[in-house]
Amino acid sequence: MKTEDFELTLFDRVEMIRSVMQHIPDDLAYISYSGGKDSTVLSHLIDEALPGNRIKRVFCNTGMEHVSIVDYVKEQQKKKDPRIEIILAGVNVKKMLEEDGYPFKSKIHSEFVERYQNSGLKLKSVQKYIAGGGGRYSCPKKLLYQFTDEFKLKISQKCCANLKKKPFARYAKETGKTLTLTGVRAGEGGIREFQADNHGCVFRNKDGTIHKFNPLSPCSDAFIDWYIKKRKIELCELYYDPFNFKRTGCKGCPYNIHIKEDLEQMKQFIPNEYTQCELIWKPVYDEYRRIGYRNL
Repeated sequence: MKTEDFELTLFDRVEMIRSVMQHIPDDLAYISYSGGKDSTVLSHLIDEALPGNRIKRVFCNTGMEHVSIVDYVKEQQKKKDPRIEIILAGVNVKKMLEEDGYPFKSKIHSEFVERYQNSGLKLKSVQKYIAGGGGRYSCPKKLLYQFTDEFKLKISQKCCANLKKKPFARYAKETGKTLTLTGVRAGEGGIREFQADNHGCVFRNKDGTIHKFNPLSPCSDAFIDWYIKKRKIELCELYYDPFNFKRTGCKGCPYNIHIKEDLEQMKQFIPNEYTQCELIWKPVYDEYRRIGYRNL
């Protein structure tokens, strides 16, 4: 894309933010801030669109964030942005996974395996997912074995809800905030792309009020990188040499399509965190390695 195209995207996003936020007081909104690339870009873009805003940047420390991310967020909070607020998930991750189930491949796939493990093949939605014929939202042939009695690993998509959605929901309820702004982008694929197809970047309640706003939804990787360079935004060290991570969500997350490469990087440069991931996610990693990781 040409620079002119990026400038047009920037203008469009700034105008969209102003339009959506014009009647929403700062104290009713908060940014779901992960300390990663997209949420950092979102924070800067909000400031560009709404100079002087007092919107909280809320970081949830789940216990599965990279140490460098936590340090980066705390440094930003202390030196540059007092609007950053840190909350804790308060969840024993290993126990939660053992009881509720492990994430596998994607949220969509995990949800259907969980439905099967709870109800068997009685549900038409499960039958449709299994017999989808290779469509965008159908089960890969390589994973059909997970819809059999022989597959014993408990799977679900509850991990994200327990570690992020529920803590943020508690925060919103306690503070009276009604609108969440996130850095989620449709280009990340999976359920995020599905939601973008159906909602765009604005999610409304039945009464028409907005409860979630994803300003970056249509933005490409190229635009994000261009904006970071243009605004000289400092990211967490994990995005630079020698790490070169492409994402920095929960460390070792099985939903990460680059998990194999990230584990190799962690083993070399942050071995303690690598060891933690091997302990927490071992049942999923064992299965990934048995079937060739995420080459599905």
